[in-house]
Amino acid sequence: MENVERIREELRRYEHPLFDFQAEAAAGGVAVTVSVKSELSVSVHQYHFFVSDREMATQKFAWDFQRQLFNYLHDYLVEMFTRTPQMD
Repeated sequence: MENVERIREELRRYEHPLFDFQAEAAAGGVAVTVSVKSELSVSVHQYHFFVSDREMATQKFAWDFQRQLFNYLHDYLVEMFTRTPQMD
């Protein structure tokens, strides 16, 4: 299976009420995009991360991908803050 299809297949295993996930082929791996669902009336940037061919070659890929996806979702949510005490 081509790596981009492998990532798309893995992403189909995840559903979230706030986010959509896409995957596109990129040099040396796959670019994954996380975006807020279009039916929400919130305007925020898309979040992108990269999964290398080497990362997809591991036997624990599904677990590693889940950890990576959850970590990036955390980062994305934090980036969405419009105000924090550190900004004062």
